[in-house]
Amino acid sequence: MRESGAFLLGTIHGGRRQIREVAYYDDLDPHALDTGIVRFRGSAFSQLWDLCDELSLDVVADVHTHPGPPWQSGADASHPMIAKAGHFSLIVPNFAERAVGAAQLGVYEYRGDHRWVDHCGPSADKIFYIGWFG
Repeated sequence: MRESGAFLLGTIHGGRRQIREVAYYDDLDPHALDTGIVRFRGSAFSQLWDLCDELSLDVVADVHTHPGPPWQSGADASHPMIAKAGHFSLIVPNFAERAVGAAQLGVYEYRGDHRWVDHCGPSADKIFYIGWFG
């Protein structure tokens, strides 16, 4: 098995993020998953920005899988996918072999200058909703 992931595209209104579309790393960069871990090349970001423009959406978060617990690795912390304060990075445990609730995800908020806020566990349920809005 190997890591996989995507950018979550949607809208941001009043701090609330709503996911509308998914842009898989390997659709944007065919070699992003070749090594077993996510290695998304900078040159592939132009396709991401073009897609966002085409759909009139923003990147609201990124998500990737880990082989075990959803803890942020040193590489994850040192190399944010979107290095903009307020960006969220989600980590799904156990290669996403089964469905998980928000409290089982790794939920990390980038604050800039390689600083992160950990919203994992019970606090993830308070800031991340999985489901449909009526």
